[in-house]
Amino acid sequence: MSVLPSIARLWARADRSAVRAFFLSITALAAALLLALYSGAAAELGQIALATTSAVAALVIAGWVGVTLVPILAKRTPLRWIGYSTQFRITFQGWMYLGGLLLVALAALNTGNNLLFLILASLIALLLMSGILSAITLAGIGLRLVLPEHIFAGQPVRAMVELENEKLTLPSFSLRVEAAKAKNAQPAALLDTPVYFPYLPKHDRVQQTIPVTFPRRGIYHQEAFRVVTSFPFGFLRKSRELNLKTQALVYPSVEPSPEYLEIMTGLQGALESVTKGRGQDLYALRDYLPTDSARHVHWKASARSGSLMVREFTREDDCRILLVLDPHLSEKEFSQLKQGVTATSERFERTVTICASLAWHFYENNSLLEYRSAGVETPLAPAVELIFTILEHLAIAQPLPPDPDQKFMADLAASPNLFKIIVTSQPHGSVPASVWSSSYVVFLEDCAE
Repeated sequence: MSVLPSIARLWARADRSAVRAFFLSITALAAALLLALYSGAAAELGQIALATTSAVAALVIAGWVGVTLVPILAKRTPLRWIGYSTQFRITFQGWMYLGGLLLVALAALNTGNNLLFLILASLIALLLMSGILSAITLAGIGLRLVLPEHIFAGQPVRAMVELENEKLTLPSFSLRVEAAKAKNAQPAALLDTPVYFPYLPKHDRVQQTIPVTFPRRGIYHQEAFRVVTSFPFGFLRKSRELNLKTQALVYPSVEPSPEYLEIMTGLQGALESVTKGRGQDLYALRDYLPTDSARHVHWKASARSGSLMVREFTREDDCRILLVLDPHLSEKEFSQLKQGVTATSERFERTVTICASLAWHFYENNSLLEYRSAGVETPLAPAVELIFTILEHLAIAQPLPPDPDQKFMADLAASPNLFKIIVTSQPHGSVPASVWSSSYVVFLEDCAE
């Protein structure tokens, strides 16, 4: 009773024109076979004319099927994975099995025992079946890798690996997905730990979520992945590469580091000094100066202290901050970088990490922020709107040669209304005096490693 509903479902999903073409071709080829057999029998009886006519009719019918019906069926046959190339390697168990098979073959040839020949045939058939079943397991497999939208260096994230079995009738077993190493290139950075799928149902998808960690910022590329199986007996390790170009943009780490904490100690004081203004809320009391207005004198505090005290007020608007990454190196550092000195590259990476941590700090405080670097400038906006634009640039930022004209710093001096936080790996003396009045400069050489 359960067979009829299954047949009905298959018929509802079937390609009606393809089914008709299939049965028509089977009928036509059966008629051609009967005509060919009748032609042979007629020739044995000496009826040459009848035999010739039957043979020609059989050829015409077979030719008509090959020209008209076979192309229709070929277009609808989902066997596109047959042309996929597979690589195989004989495992240790396989070599042991081949050794035993060789011993049985020698014994059968030397003794001529029929039972040994039967055992030898069974062993060879088992080996062939192992290759066929593993090929079927790898056939029709699709892969998809989904990474999180935002990835930070050194922070574990969850990646989703999905395998799809495109075969309509057969499941797949014991599949392992791993990254394929490109030729003449460094080892792949994505999916360095293989993912195992014990069972993949027919015409279905299976997903697994795995932890992935990227040690450094930058863009990670993966051109292809490899699906591997040793099913069913482990004699052969077969694999097939799937071209799945994947790219991951990894932001610098924003975790608080000793360098960052040391910088924030001085930066907090600088930020408090620029929040003084002409608002209505009391900020602090200080001694009177000749340039101060008399309406700002706090008379009660002056009476208690015996000297004139003046009120300072907070600004009515938020402090506007310009975060700057100076990517230019000194002559010495740039020369060392071209020579492949690792320490210089690491210094620049520390500069980028500090800048990313500062940007994340202002994002958490919901500050008004603007960001500048060589060739990059964002508008002044709440940090929540800019943070990932800033991190995207920091993920791919590269050191630049020295700026002899100091054009980059001169452009910063043209924005005196913005409090500038400049992060640079250049030595002291590289920042012009015109920038110091409205800036807090983070020199990497002042930070503890």
